[in-house]
Amino acid sequence: MNESTLASPIAITLGDPAGIGPETIVKAFCDAPDLTRGCFVVGDVATLRRAASVVARAGVALPVAALANVQEALNCPPRCIPVWQISSAALEGAQLAPFGLVSAKAGQLAGDCVVWAANAALRGEVAAMVTAPLNKAALSMAGAPYDRFPGHTELLQALAAAHLKTPVAQLPVRMMLANDELRVVLVSIHVSLREALAAVTFDQVLESLLITHRSLLAILGRAPRIGVAGLNPHAGEGGLFGREELDIIAPAVQAARAQGVLASEPLAPDTVFMRARAQPGQSGEFDVVLAMYHDQGLIPVKYLGVDKGVNVTLGLPLVRTSPDHGTAFEIAGTGLADASSLKAAIRMARQLIPQAADAGSF
Repeated sequence: MNESTLASPIAITLGDPAGIGPETIVKAFCDAPDLTRGCFVVGDVATLRRAASVVARAGVALPVAALANVQEALNCPPRCIPVWQISSAALEGAQLAPFGLVSAKAGQLAGDCVVWAANAALRGEVAAMVTAPLNKAALSMAGAPYDRFPGHTELLQALAAAHLKTPVAQLPVRMMLANDELRVVLVSIHVSLREALAAVTFDQVLESLLITHRSLLAILGRAPRIGVAGLNPHAGEGGLFGREELDIIAPAVQAARAQGVLASEPLAPDTVFMRARAQPGQSGEFDVVLAMYHDQGLIPVKYLGVDKGVNVTLGLPLVRTSPDHGTAFEIAGTGLADASSLKAAIRMARQLIPQAADAGSF
């Protein structure tokens, strides 16, 4: 897809205004004018102007302009940052969220940006949404409704379910982290390790395999080869180190295979990621790995470099991507933030837009 041609704009949410999200957004617009053409920021003009001034200390100054309507973003000149002002944002002058401080006010603004962008995407007013990082503690401090959601994924799932007038349980979603070398989908996301182990059920594993198959089929244009990570060391070693592979994961794999899914048997989790990793000029043995819980899957992806990783929410009736890093409060306001992951997320969103139109959802 040509980076300069979009029928509808792409919304980039502000993220937590006390973190590095606004700075990475400014840098992305500065570094990659073709990539960001047709994109706009859902957020707060004053916060973006502060971020632009931080980045300007490194020798770059970008104008920030408020939009009268989102379609104007399609014709905005390069290296100008168009912003859709969130009406609930009361962050002006001295009231701007202090850098590096967790606060309810910052969490409220970050959440409001996500809600606006998601609803616009669900209505078809924007082609995709790219979410800058928010702080989960700040989101919770903001109170209802945000204190019900551990992060972006669960909030977006609830908004999409409400739009479709269906129970949340009827709209299962999964998190995929991807870079040029590895793709990983997770069975469970933001729960305790004890809860994550309990989530490894036949139904959850089968549902994860089917969502992964449908989503990657749309992205790749063919059935993906799915490497399935075991839960236990050595994938249980035939039941010696646990029976989840024998009693839960393998039966789910067989049920998925009966529906055309190309999934492996449960494999040793300490080697399956290496087997799936693509090398220069050579694809991996698998197109994606299904990991049983959050850290099992995300440690290998993030070890390869958070500057390259992209978070994609699978199962939603909209395109949503995000950089693979957090708010980095410790460097907010210094101008040191790296925009590489955000640019990768925008690039991924552009690639997914035509597939989403064909597939209906990811």
